[in-house]
Amino acid sequence: MTDSNLTDPRNKHYNENFPEQEQDTPALQSKMEPKPDCGETSYKGHNRMEGRNALVTGGDSGIGRAAAIAFAREGANVAIQFFPGEEDDANEVKELIEKEGKKALLLPYDLREDGAATEIVEKTVDAFGALDTLVLNAAQQIAQPSLSELSIKQVTDTFKVNIISMFETVKAAEPHLKPGSSIVTTTSVQSFNPSQTLMDYAATKGAISNFTVSLSQYFSEKGIRVNGVAPGPIWTPLQLDNGQLDGAIPEFGQSSPLGRAGQPVELAPVYVLLASDEGSYITGQIYGVTGGQPIDL
Repeated sequence: MTDSNLTDPRNKHYNENFPEQEQDTPALQSKMEPKPDCGETSYKGHNRMEGRNALVTGGDSGIGRAAAIAFAREGANVAIQFFPGEEDDANEVKELIEKEGKKALLLPYDLREDGAATEIVEKTVDAFGALDTLVLNAAQQIAQPSLSELSIKQVTDTFKVNIISMFETVKAAEPHLKPGSSIVTTTSVQSFNPSQTLMDYAATKGAISNFTVSLSQYFSEKGIRVNGVAPGPIWTPLQLDNGQLDGAIPEFGQSSPLGRAGQPVELAPVYVLLASDEGSYITGQIYGVTGGQPIDL
């Protein structure tokens, strides 16, 4: 006897070799093969974020896009920061948000630039009149085969985008965050099991995990929750923009215990849980969505 309501997680999404491919910076989701599933047609909302006003960094594609779509379908207005040049992906998200009858705001900013993180907060508050949900997700990931090929310029840029911009965003947002607000960071399995080809990226993700826990302690007395999500190998444009070494794309994610890469939509429910009142007693936690790879902080 079989239960038709059950889905084998090993087969739920694409589980074959990916076609060999790469893109110039910035990589676009619209040009990926196959295109990542960010919930464009599959995510169903249940009004869990009705009346909320969210800012998602890196919200044009991948994990940030999945969170932005889910938030809109749960009832939130959503602003998305994205790297200039990614307008095609960002406009698709804007249309999806507005299709739900919610306000959308596009913020093309390079988070390596001083003041950019502050401006995206100010513009979100100006557009929506409030800010109560932050998803700090934007990231740079560039794989290098050796330490000698890892430039200090790359290290500096990775730290600026991945963790320094988080400090600036939170500092700018703090005056606007009322009790009941939520901050969700995107860290990584790399925080707990770093790869030698991603030294700078992994170091920033370790910093983000640490930042998340200490920030939660700071904000708990203000009634503001802070949590993190640690993805494993997820099929996003980040991987095609020098995020993997040459030749690594076809078998990307297949060494995970579930035998495949994850899709961004598979993380969306976790971001909704942590951002919404359903997670009212959750703070200072890191949630792994890794396909079975262990995390430990």
